[in-house]
Amino acid sequence: MVLHKIKRLLTKLGAGCVNKIWRLGAGGRLFWLTLLSSGESFRRFRLTIREVYFTGVLSLIIILVSAFFVGMVLALQGYHTLQKYGSSEAIGVLVALALVRELGPVVTALLFAGRAGTAITAEIGLMKATEQLSAMEMMAVSPIARVIAPRFWAGVIAMPVLATLFSMVGILGGYLVAVPLIGVDEGAFWSQMQANVDWEYDILNGVLKSVVFGVACTMIALFEGYDAPPTAEGVSRATTRTVVTSSLAVLGLDFILTSFMIAM
Repeated sequence: MVLHKIKRLLTKLGAGCVNKIWRLGAGGRLFWLTLLSSGESFRRFRLTIREVYFTGVLSLIIILVSAFFVGMVLALQGYHTLQKYGSSEAIGVLVALALVRELGPVVTALLFAGRAGTAITAEIGLMKATEQLSAMEMMAVSPIARVIAPRFWAGVIAMPVLATLFSMVGILGGYLVAVPLIGVDEGAFWSQMQANVDWEYDILNGVLKSVVFGVACTMIALFEGYDAPPTAEGVSRATTRTVVTSSLAVLGLDFILTSFMIAM
């Protein structure tokens, strides 16, 4: 009886590992096919522009509102911490570096996965459930070139722009709290920020992170939708997996990228 339970447990673990490895390989294959089909999708770039509007422009409200409040909270918390050490004039540096290096790319990616990623997964999952992808294949139209590649490049383009806007609006929110509300000197706020935020080490590294997060979040959303079982339950589970997997991938990649950037 005990041996039977152990055998059943090992069988279940083995099947789970094989399934995860298979999904990883299938995701890598879809990514490679998407890159190969990118030339065809670029010839009809209007499809990518339409998806940029869908994934990027329609996500602006939640991105900008979240950025504004994140910047305000950073300034409020940072001021009370820096005040203890007589460094309240450095509040601008604290807000800018926190947003440009970390919070801008990471929070944008998490919000992007929750809003645009789930929409992409649900849309492609429903296209599969209603056999629209199969119909394209029957008409000799590649679903990867027509559906997957434009959405992939739209996410890669939209993510750095959204992360940049997040950092800018967050700095504005921090300024409104620090200068008019708390009374920090305006000249010190901007001059210290300008002197201590480096273009290459801080800003470009933040942009690089946002590009990597855009590739990861968009590709996960596309794969989950393309691989979803063609049922209502299958699409709903794929949408949930998109949020969970994308969030974990963003946090893991953030640690890896930060480690390399600090070591360089």
